[in-house]
Amino acid sequence: QVHLKESGGGSVQSGGSLRLSCVRSGDISRYCMAWFRQAPGKSREGVAMIADNGNTMIANFGEGRFTISRDNATNAQNTFYLQMNSLKPEDTAMYYCAARSRAFATSCPPADASYSYWGQGTQVIVSS
Repeated sequence: QVHLKESGGGSVQSGGSLRLSCVRSGDISRYCMAWFRQAPGKSREGVAMIADNGNTMIANFGEGRFTISRDNATNAQNTFYLQMNSLKPEDTAMYYCAARSRAFATSCPPADASYSYWGQGTQVIVSS
């Protein structure tokens, strides 16, 4: 059984930074780990993804500001991060960690409906 737990959300001013963490318990041998976000009144959207093979993807709105990474200090690789810099008020949302197997694909799918496991979310509020 796979469980995901996010942390690191909070309130910051525009231009500030936050680092979100996601700890995964349970194994997925060929994993995709992803961050999604959902703002009030809007649909959920992909933010960033990282696969066990090292492939990463950052959404256009996060290019140059957001970075996804994993903890390589242990072989378990079960902690993942989303570093967010130069935050804007439009980044305000609930941020969710998600996971799935990538099967035989080389990269992670962007659609949230394809992810099997989800965390409870961590709130990010950016004030102007």
